[in-house]
Amino acid sequence: MEHPTRVGNRLLAALPPADFGLLAPHLRKISLERDAVLVRSGDPIEQIYFPESGTIAFIMDMPNGQTVATAVIGNEGAAGILSALGPSRSPMTAVVRVTGTALQISPARFHAAFSQSRAIRHVVQIYTRALLAQFQHVAACNALHSAEARMARWLLHIRDRIDGDFLPLTQEALSELLGVRRTTVTHVVRKLRASRAIRSNRRGLIEIDRPRLEAAACECYEAMRSRIDRIVSPEGMKPRIHAPPVHKIPRAQDPLLAQVDEAEPDTRTQGATSERSRGD
Repeated sequence: MEHPTRVGNRLLAALPPADFGLLAPHLRKISLERDAVLVRSGDPIEQIYFPESGTIAFIMDMPNGQTVATAVIGNEGAAGILSALGPSRSPMTAVVRVTGTALQISPARFHAAFSQSRAIRHVVQIYTRALLAQFQHVAACNALHSAEARMARWLLHIRDRIDGDFLPLTQEALSELLGVRRTTVTHVVRKLRASRAIRSNRRGLIEIDRPRLEAAACECYEAMRSRIDRIVSPEGMKPRIHAPPVHKIPRAQDPLLAQVDEAEPDTRTQGATSERSRGD
């Protein structure tokens, strides 16, 4: 069986070969299908996803039924990674917004490698810091800036994580990003089209003009992009990333892994099809 030696996910790519080797035999390459729900708020986290392409949005579900995006991630991040600290339920819903691929691993398998490798623990720490920074900045931006500026910011965040200026986003997805009604989305899109930041708005597909969209966005876009890029950059990973993994612990002493070996669940994500990952 072949396993990946080079990957498109920046977190995994930052790991030294020996540390990545702890994860490689258990990673599966899957397709991320548009609008697929990877995990719902309150559900147990059964898989961890490391996107190589495409975009995943983290959505907060409010008690009154409203939803709003709190972050978007691409190949610089992961979904479900906090389960490495122990079995947990997802605090938010993770939805695929742009089709792509990801490497998938069970929390128990990841936890076993996490326990053995200081480098993996460092990557989780670095990424958690980046994600918290995005959560905090989005909260401040939502309170201070207009819907038009926030829409431009979200579109730019998504554009940074895909190839091309055509963004496959429905009105429902845009409504979820902003946390507003569809009528408000229509009004905001109309204003962005008038400024030519959006050149067209065909059904489920938005074509953007990046320079004009940057002009329409609030200062949060550049601040968030620079901050996250700095945190997850190779330089940001350096301080402890080259530390050697600790000695492997026997399987019998790892209760989480023992449970998986006895009966590993065959979990399949709705809308996501999987296959064994192969090296380049």
